[in-house]
Parts: sequence; C-alpha cells; structure tokens
Amino acid sequence: MKCKLPVFTALAMSLTSSALIGSLNASEIDRKTIITISQPVAVEDTILPAGQYVLKLQDSATQDVVKIFNSEETHLIATIVPVHAYRLRPAGKSEFSFYDSPAGEPAALRTWYYPGDPDGFEFLQPRHTAVADSNTAIAAAKTTPARPPQPTVATEPSAAGR
Repeated sequence: MKCKLPVFTALAMSLTSSALIGSLNASEIDRKTIITISQPVAVEDTILPAGQYVLKLQDSATQDVVKIFNSEETHLIATIVPVHAYRLRPAGKSEFSFYDSPAGEPAALRTWYYPGDPDGFEFLQPRHTAVADSNTAIAAAKTTPARPPQPTVATEPSAAGR
C-alpha cells in the first residue's frame, strides 16, 4: 500500500494540473485585442497613425500593464500602466471610449473593456489634449469649438481564443 500512495498522488496531481492548464485560454489571460483605426488616435502620449494594432495585457501580479504592438506583434510601440476601470454591464465585444479632443488633434483613448469583462482600463488624458482642454474651457464661454469626428475602431477576435 505504501508503494501505491506516491504513484496515486503523482497521478492525481498530473490530472489536476493538466485539467487546469487545458481550461486556460491565452486570449483570456492577456486579453489580446486586434484593433483597426481609421484615423490617428492618442494613447496617453503616444500617437498611433491609422492602421491595425494589437493590445495585450502583460501578465503581472502587482499592476495592470497594457502593451501596444504593430499588427504582426513584431514591434512594441508603447507600454502603458493604466488606471483600473469598472462598468456595470459587460458587453459581448470590446468597447472603447474617447476623451473630447480639440479640433485638429487626434482623438484620445480613454477606456478599453475586454468582451464580457466588467473590469477594464482607463488611460490618462494626453498632455497636449489636457492643456488644450483648459484653454478651450476659457474660450467656451464665448464660442463652442467644433468637435472632430471620433475614429472608427474595429476589433477582431484574437486567433488564440475565440
């Protein structure tokens, strides 16, 4: 009986760990999201020209870190430490919101939520937009500035998970 106990324990541990590993999905862990933008977008102090990008969450136990890559994931464009955001009603698709941007400035990404997740990420307002917002607030008493159109953001499911 003593010989069978270690074998049984090892077998039970391997079955348990393989069951856990099989249930993990790479796109769920790193929240990989492929986006296509139709015009420039500011993410904090990084300007992304129109094109396709990959957003991923870095595996970190201490804080959320979002990495932005080119569409092939061969070039890291930005590493950002966003603020935690929360929504009451998760949606079945990625959701993005934008700060109001002055005319002629790129739209600035405010929040990103992964499909089905109430927890998301809020990005700081870019410095150039924040300074312009304080200047336009003073001028807003006299006139209302025209708002630039919001960029179109299309998302594609990641190949790893869905």
